[in-house]
Amino acid sequence: KISRRNQVHRQLMASSLAPPVLVPLLFLAVWLCPYAGVSSAVRASSSCCYERLFILGDSISDAGNLGRVSPSIAALSPPYGETFFHHSTGRYCDGRLIVDFIAEALKLPLVTPFLAGKTAADFRHGANFAVSGATALSQQFFKDMGLDLSIIPPFSLDVQLEWFTRVLHMLAPTQPEREHLMSTSLFFLGEIGGNDYNHPFFQNRSFSAEIRPLVPKVIDKIENATRVLLGLGARTVVVPGNFPVGCIPRFLTMFQGSTGPGDYDADGCIRWLNAFAEEHNRALRRMLARVAAGPRHDPAVALVYADYYAATLEITRRPNKHGFRKDETLTACCGDGGPHNSGKLFSCNNATSILCPDPAKHISWDGLHLTEAAYQFVARGVLEGPYAAPPILSKCMST
Repeated sequence: KISRRNQVHRQLMASSLAPPVLVPLLFLAVWLCPYAGVSSAVRASSSCCYERLFILGDSISDAGNLGRVSPSIAALSPPYGETFFHHSTGRYCDGRLIVDFIAEALKLPLVTPFLAGKTAADFRHGANFAVSGATALSQQFFKDMGLDLSIIPPFSLDVQLEWFTRVLHMLAPTQPEREHLMSTSLFFLGEIGGNDYNHPFFQNRSFSAEIRPLVPKVIDKIENATRVLLGLGARTVVVPGNFPVGCIPRFLTMFQGSTGPGDYDADGCIRWLNAFAEEHNRALRRMLARVAAGPRHDPAVALVYADYYAATLEITRRPNKHGFRKDETLTACCGDGGPHNSGKLFSCNNATSILCPDPAKHISWDGLHLTEAAYQFVARGVLEGPYAAPPILSKCMST
């Protein structure tokens, strides 16, 4: 039986012009500003803590960059964007992303994707350099591995840093202006690195021989980007970790024929995949602690690890407590059927996609990315705690 919502979705698809396709750290004070979705104590604050927001990363943060160069991606077709924007925007979500909630916390407009802007005025509130599918390592690295590059864009972390440098000089032509801009801006460096593992996973590469050994290389790239931003004068850099991959519907579908009952935890997630995500996150925290403890590190600079893993695991383990459906915890809201509604890599991309009646009750949107409701929970946990230490709204809460 086809629901009215599915019928509407099919009509939208038929009329769409875009065809469907793809720490224990030395934490120091981090100050943001309140937004409407947080507590009344936070909303009481009237001052804004940062003037701009700059974002680097992948599809967890991409607000439309990939769509600018690949107009046939799924995220530019319905039902993407239906919850908040009521139209597709290039975000791989039904609505807003984590960084959109961060922008609201800063009382800023949603930040302009880099490839959608042209002048300094377009970036006066910051810029979003994240690109869906992007990696920390270069595209050439994966070409040398022999991977198919069709869904690996050439916009790696180094390229995004180059883009940022261009915007920095556009907004601040002189050194004093650049110093002011860097010191009054918030930087989100990620999430990035997950795709460095995902792409080889999707192409059936060996976990032990090819994927796991990538961790130190990925961390080195993120460390380099962190040091570049600090060298340019950044005062606050938030670096998120990876998600619990073993709970993601697409991965559950991929490995369902090659895992035994003992490979799953009590919540139905694949243990070894989550252990791998934690391995990446531990290495990331160690790197940030090492940078923060370095002899050249300015103690007034804040490096904050954002624990996307723990936040997502919380709603996976206790969905009812947070407004999600327990029976749909590991099932995509939009997909192509099967136990996890995520049979193919891009399964939410055509008029026959199976849609859930209420995305706000689901954690997974399309089998790889989360719903707006889940992203809002993660964002709130980073803004108010307990998924950043100290909570990055703590200064605004106390003023």
